[in-house]
Amino acid sequence: MKKASLLTLVIAISFSFGFAFHSIISKQSKHSTMKKVTGVGGIFFKCKEPGKMREWYKANLGLKTNQYGAVFEWHQGADSTKKGFTQWSPFNETTKYFEPSTKDFMINYRVENIEALVEELKKNGVTIVDSIQSFDYGKFVHILDPEGNNIELWEPNDIEYEKLGKEMGSETTK
Repeated sequence: MKKASLLTLVIAISFSFGFAFHSIISKQSKHSTMKKVTGVGGIFFKCKEPGKMREWYKANLGLKTNQYGAVFEWHQGADSTKKGFTQWSPFNETTKYFEPSTKDFMINYRVENIEALVEELKKNGVTIVDSIQSFDYGKFVHILDPEGNNIELWEPNDIEYEKLGKEMGSETTK
């Protein structure tokens, strides 16, 4: 009888440890497999004369510029049948768009599942500058890195982004 009770206890404890271990591993797997940054969505910088800057880059480096800068078109590594885009934009040196950062540049990163990412960033104590804003071409939010650089996160809708560019008559730099 003692052997049966001991065997039952050992099985119950093993099951409990196995379940607890599986739960811990599952939680860690979800955390570590969540995609965060998937690419660079844009590079933005301040300058004295954005129009002249766009023209210089067009004439000297071949960028196909428009009133907002230039758009680089590429194919996504995870699925090469899907296009992706990276925006390059010179801003007037007096822009307030990079605030609260005092830096002369801002990087936009492409992300997946921006809502879940923002919740994770909040738990990690990251400064969230504003709330998530949604547009046809994607969702955006701004955060600060440890040195006060304003970082723009973008969950893109590349299909709508491309449509918007075509409606504006813009060409992409490939």
